[in-house]
Formats: sequence, structure tokens, C-alpha cells
Amino acid sequence: MGVRGLQGFVGSFCPHICTVVNLREMAECHRKQHSSSPPTIVVDAMCCLRYWYTPESWVCGGQWREYMGALRTFVQAFEEAGIRLVFFFDGMVERDKRGEWVKRRHKNSRDVARIFHHLKSHGEQPGRHMFFIPTGLAVFTRLALKALGQETHCSLQEADYEVAERGLWEGCLGILGEDTDYLIYNTCPYLSIRELCLDTLDTVQLSREKLCESLQLAVADLPLLACLLGNDIVPESLFESFRYRCLSTHSAASKDLRRRGGTVLAVADHIAQVLRVHQGEKALEELLPLGPHTALFYKGVASYLLPGQISPWLSHAPKTVVAPDKQTTSMLTDLQPQRGAPLVSDPEALQVARAHHVQGECYLVYNIMCSGEIECSNTLEDELDQALPSQAFVYRPVRQRVYALLLGAGEGGSWDLATDGRGAKEVKEWFVYAGNPLKDPDLVRPLPVSIPGVPSLKTLWLTQEPGVRALRYEVLLACFNLSSMQEDLRAVEGPFRALCCLLVYLFLQVDTLCLEDLHALIAQALCLQGKSMAHLVDLQLERIDPRAVQLASLLLRGLTTLVFVNSACGFPLNVNDFMPWNIFDGKLFHQKYLQSERGYAVEALLEQNRAWLACFQSLKAAVVKACLKESRRIGSRQPWGMPHTGPRARQQTSSGCSPQGQPWREQGPGSRQYAHEQRRKYSRPLGRPSDPQ
Repeated sequence: MGVRGLQGFVGSFCPHICTVVNLREMAECHRKQHSSSPPTIVVDAMCCLRYWYTPESWVCGGQWREYMGALRTFVQAFEEAGIRLVFFFDGMVERDKRGEWVKRRHKNSRDVARIFHHLKSHGEQPGRHMFFIPTGLAVFTRLALKALGQETHCSLQEADYEVAERGLWEGCLGILGEDTDYLIYNTCPYLSIRELCLDTLDTVQLSREKLCESLQLAVADLPLLACLLGNDIVPESLFESFRYRCLSTHSAASKDLRRRGGTVLAVADHIAQVLRVHQGEKALEELLPLGPHTALFYKGVASYLLPGQISPWLSHAPKTVVAPDKQTTSMLTDLQPQRGAPLVSDPEALQVARAHHVQGECYLVYNIMCSGEIECSNTLEDELDQALPSQAFVYRPVRQRVYALLLGAGEGGSWDLATDGRGAKEVKEWFVYAGNPLKDPDLVRPLPVSIPGVPSLKTLWLTQEPGVRALRYEVLLACFNLSSMQEDLRAVEGPFRALCCLLVYLFLQVDTLCLEDLHALIAQALCLQGKSMAHLVDLQLERIDPRAVQLASLLLRGLTTLVFVNSACGFPLNVNDFMPWNIFDGKLFHQKYLQSERGYAVEALLEQNRAWLACFQSLKAAVVKACLKESRRIGSRQPWGMPHTGPRARQQTSSGCSPQGQPWREQGPGSRQYAHEQRRKYSRPLGRPSDPQ
């Protein structure tokens, strides 16, 4: 993230560009000078997630009530100072940044593997140096901030551009984040979330003007510097030889070639002493070894230009250049960040989806309708023990039905970004799972929604007629292929219906889930209702079980899938009903999982609270009944009362669960195209799935 080597350079060579500021005092000065507009800070939320997540426990799935409390404290600190916050979240991955996205996912996969190795070796959570944000943190943070009444947006491109743009045109106090790109954009001041003291509202402001003085550059030169050093668009490796040549000829830097900051000094000196001499006379490709990467480099420079800004380094940019794939592209239209072209035939529905997306009210819907391409980052999944399948496959059938709903599969629409050669619509999925090299997306075809007369998006999203809410709910159940259990759900208490739907779907999809898992998942949701945040903070676990860690992540991905389906169906469910701070706690679930594994009775799991017993039984009955309709018997992993006998005990599965196999769907990672679904009728030998073709 950001400009390669710049953060280290600032810390080692230019500490004077960092100034401690007090945000209360800045806000007061703003009010004196601009009485008509409140002091505002734009927050790059994606940079802030790991700083906001302060709970000690993270590997069990997240301490969501504690996290919600931390967010509330953060918001209140700024409200008390009279500072308005505007939050931005990444809404898409731009095509030119896909390579960097993939690179980070591979790094994250290695981090996840180390975490599971630690869990198996030590039975405890790793130290904070191995911290990995809980599954779904970005999605749930966005919804949490909206619940706290904050202005929250999802970007139509990578968020840093929209953050910088908003900070400039609104004249904000600053941008709160942790990304050196904000030193490159010519926008409002850059404020560090890492250095923020919430009690005093002191933080560090990094000055791009002082940085320019140190490097003897103009602010307009910074985008060129960023691209020569390497950023999310221009890979660092492209100009490695160029930087070495600069370093070897730069007198100050050449005294110690091993010093990382010397590279920044050498490249800046080359810009100031060599390139600027020819500025305005020659094009960049005549001055730099751009080769086949000319278009990419120009695009990288232009990506830092906000509306109305120009760069002296682009004055000689050719109208057309040959891109690396030899296709001619127009520089006039291709330099600015890509925003995507609509790929559905209903402009009114697309406009509604766009509005919900920008306001941070939906998840993935606009991306599918606009570009037919989505992604999902890493999940805490053990690639060496795949008794539990990857969430990418577990929830794929749900996504496929939503694709049909959004894209009108079979209705002859104009959506033709990716097809299987026969004109069938497909969505490009970039999902992380074991064995996926992420060289290409999975091409996933929609599945039909099994209800008579599937309603249009206008009906689901815009119609307020009586009965439409029930129709939305019916479509949501159909997306999970659970239409037959609509009546059974009436017996489930309202706030737990969404959880019940998810549990039924999970236990139908994953044969290795057993009765102990069901008891633990239900018990923790019920017991959570009576727990204070202090009690949850103090809860101690005797050990950490790797399977429970993965099961928690699988459930959380199910909750984000519910967010996706609910928004696609016109919000038939109350979002608060399935927010994790209301129905899930990582440590509490882990406690119930370990107790259930030992054979604790239901009353003990519910902590002798008889008030929850009836609700527990109704939830369990609904799940068991729905599974039996599909010939899925949820059995016990081991007889009640028998002690846990170690990891091998998990292979003692019930009917429908083979100890020799595992529940991979036939449309697994060995195929690049996915069209059909077979509920629970899939198995492969234990081990890594075959490599994608």
C-alpha cells in the first residue's frame, strides 16, 4: 500500500516533515475562519481497521461487542470536539491494481498458514505481531459506523482517490489514514491514524510541502517520484535497474548503498537535476526507460491527479500509446481512473444499485451489475486440513442465484462481459482458497432462482405495495434454496430467523458439521444476549482449537453473504438481526465449542438459563427438520459423555459424513467454469484440491 520505501525514508531521513498537531485546536481555528462549514476529517477506513480493532482476542472470530464499543468511543471523541467525520471504504479493485491485490492475497495466505501452524503447535493465539483482522471486518465496520449515525461511503474505484478528492474540494482539516499515497496527492493535510491519541486528539501531520523542500522537488513532481519508486499501479520491479543507476551516481546516497532512503534521494535528485531540464520539451518515454510500459506509467502518474489538476509531466503524453498487450488505447480517455461501464440493460435499477453502493448500504451488488466482477480476500482457513470446505465454495450456490436475480439470466439481456462460448452469462470471481493461484478469475454462471415468476429488480427495490416485503423475503429464502422452510421459520423468534436460515444452509452444504457444532453455534448466540462487554472481555479460554477457528470464519462469511443477499432482495431482513455484535462472539463461541465437544448437556451450554431453553429447542428443531427433508441427518461426532480424544476424534463422523472424504462440491477449484449445484453430493480425497485449469 502506498509508495514503496517512502514511509521508511520519512522516518529515517525526514522526521522534520512530521509535526504533532492537536485536532481540537485545528477544529477551533477552522470554525473561526469558516463559520459556515463544520470542521471535517475524511477517514480512509481501510487504513484504520487494524488500529480500530483493539480487542486482545482476534483469532477466534472477533470480539464484536468490544469492537463496536471501540468504534463508538472513537466516534464520540470527535463528536465532543465538534469534528465531523466522513468515512470511505474500498468499493472495488481497479483493473490496473489487480496484480498488487493478488500479491497481497498470496502474502496473506502465507500469514494464515503460519497462524494455523502456531495454533496446532501451541494451542493458543499468536502474538500481536501475527495479527490478522477478523473475517468480514471491513463489511461489518461500514455497517457499524452507519448504525452509529456516521456518513459512510463505498468508493466507485479504490478509495484513496475519492478520499483525496473529497478532502480537496470540501476544504477538510485533513485525511486520517496510514498510506503514503496521501503525501503524493495534492490535497488537504495527511494525518496519521497510527499516531492518534484518542484521549487528547493529538496526532502527527505529514507535510508534503516540507517533503518537497527536502527533496528539492515541486509538489507536481511527486506523482512522477511515486511511479519511479513503485506503487500499486506501477510495480516496484519495473524500474529496479533505473533506480540502481540513479543510486550509483548520486554522491550523497552512494556513500551507503544499503540505506533504503538513499534510493528515494537518488531518484528525487535525478528528477530535479536531469529530467526537469527537459520538462516540457520531451515526452517521458524519451527521458525514461519506459519500454512497453509507457501506457502503464502514464496511467500511474495520472492516477494522482484530482479533478481540475494537471501535470507538467503529461504535457507531451501521446494521444495513443501501445499498451503491453499491443492493443491501442486512447490516452485521453484511459489516463484517468477507471469507473466501469454499465453492463445491465435497466438504467433505473443500475442507478438505484449505484446509490446504495455509494452510501455504503449494499455489498457487491453494484459491482456485479456494473462490471460482472467481484473479489473476496483471505479467510482464516487451514489449507492443510480441509475437513471444512472453503467458504468460497460453501456460499457459491447462493451467489450464483443472486447473479441470476441481478443479471436476469436467461432473459436475453445485454450483459455479455464474459460468456462460456454459448452466450451464457458469467461472473468473474476472485476468491482466495487453497490451490487457487489467482492468475485468472473463476468464471461462474448464474443458477436459477426456484420460485414461480421471479420479480424484477424494480419490484424488489422500488415497489411499496402491500405484500412486496413478503415477496422479498421469499426471494431471499430462494437464494439460499430454502423456500420449503418458510413456514417452519415462523416458530423461530424474530431476531434469530436470519441465523436460523444460515445454520440450515450451512448444515445442508457441509456434511462434516455435527450436532456438537450446532449446539455450540446456537448456545453462543443465545448466551450472548445476557453478556456484558466486560464479561466477554474477561472470558478466558483454556486452549484454541484450529477447527473452531475455521468454523467461526465460515459462519462470519455466511453473515457477509446474508448482507449481500439481503441488499440484492430489497432488504427484507432487519440488518441488525444478523450483525455479529448481536449474534456472535469469538471467545464465547470457542468456549461453547470446547464444552460441546466434551459432551456438555444443553442446560450446561446455556449456563442453566432456562429462559433460553425454549428458544434453543425451536432453533435446533428448525435446523434438524429442514435437514431431514433433504435426507441430511445431523449426527454426533462422538457419543455423549465420552471425553475428547484428540484431533483424530473429528473423523468419527455421522451418516452423510465420510471419514475418508471431504465435502468439496463437484464444481470445485479444478474447473474454471461453474454452472450447476448438487446439494451435499460432492466429495474428494483429503488434501489439496487440484490446480485450476
